[in-house]
Amino acid sequence: MQFVSFINLVKQQKRAIINEHTQPDNLKGFTQVLTTLAPLSALWCVAVMSVGVSYWLTAGVTLLMSLFLLRVFVLMHECGHGSLFRAARLNKTFGFIFGVVSGMPQYVWSQHHHYHHSTNGNWEKYRGPLAILSVDEYEALTARQQRKYQRARSLWLAPFGGFLYLIFNPRITWLKGTASLVRHILGKKLAQPAISIRAHAATFETPYWASAEEYWHMFWNNVVLLSAWIAMSLSIGSVLFFSVYVVSVSLAGAAGLVLFTVQHNFEHSYASDTEGWDYDTAAIQGTSFLILPRWLNWFTANIAYHHIHHLSARIPNYCLVKCHDAHQALFRDVTRVKLAQISHALKFILWDVRARKLISVAEYLNRKCTAPLVAG
Repeated sequence: MQFVSFINLVKQQKRAIINEHTQPDNLKGFTQVLTTLAPLSALWCVAVMSVGVSYWLTAGVTLLMSLFLLRVFVLMHECGHGSLFRAARLNKTFGFIFGVVSGMPQYVWSQHHHYHHSTNGNWEKYRGPLAILSVDEYEALTARQQRKYQRARSLWLAPFGGFLYLIFNPRITWLKGTASLVRHILGKKLAQPAISIRAHAATFETPYWASAEEYWHMFWNNVVLLSAWIAMSLSIGSVLFFSVYVVSVSLAGAAGLVLFTVQHNFEHSYASDTEGWDYDTAAIQGTSFLILPRWLNWFTANIAYHHIHHLSARIPNYCLVKCHDAHQALFRDVTRVKLAQISHALKFILWDVRARKLISVAEYLNRKCTAPLVAG
């Protein structure tokens, strides 16, 4: 009852909070762009020069590049929400640029991300990047399948996940989808030559994009990125370029996937089905506040203040800290997750439908072992 009253208070104050802190600033937006892309460009120059000095130096530069690429991805995410700049055109332009640098077609990604925001905490509709299983679904697996499910969600596989997420999947889905589109158009054109190519293309369906606008964004993202790959390979050598590029982007993707996951997967986080689901409850109970060092908050553009971001994605990243500090009492029940607790938070990979929360495999096994005793 007390928590219900608290959530009602959040709902009452939410509009005032949004009005107070939703103030995009073009100057701050440009400053964040400059302080992200300029150092990243400089680090590429240092990486090239470091090869003649020490491979350890190259490795150190690559690691630092991954932090800037993580910041690039978060700022791309910010542009997708239209909150980095006041002007929609600026958000669209720099969103595309950040998308090329990070390897992700920004517009397409943003459409899926908006769905995440609209269903946050509703695990019946969205299972997160780890594709979480319910307890019943996990129980239906064989012992081997259960072990595979756990291993696939290991922290140590995160760099491989980053590689798939930012480098491999966006390229292969575009190529596969385009090949299917061409086959579709050719087949339809042969069968109905009087109908235009555009009309035939409009009848094509694929899981990779939902509209012509999404496809063309994917197209230009890949064309620009692949052109940059070729240009960099010719300029500094393909071995050096791809060694630094693949490692730095994969590490950035790994960090992004882990941070995103623990912002919604943690001990007994809110996990409702559609019936009874509440958006604001999910923001408070189903979204964590990551306690990160100040330098890491900079590289992640304050995404650690995720509870506020889910109350309203319109609040710019450079306003999140001020918003949190001004309303700390309102966010007292938000789960805090420290850097050292991330590994523990990642263990909560099962959705307990009846209890409306996430649990760990260990908790599931403990319940299973004690159930007969309780029943007896």
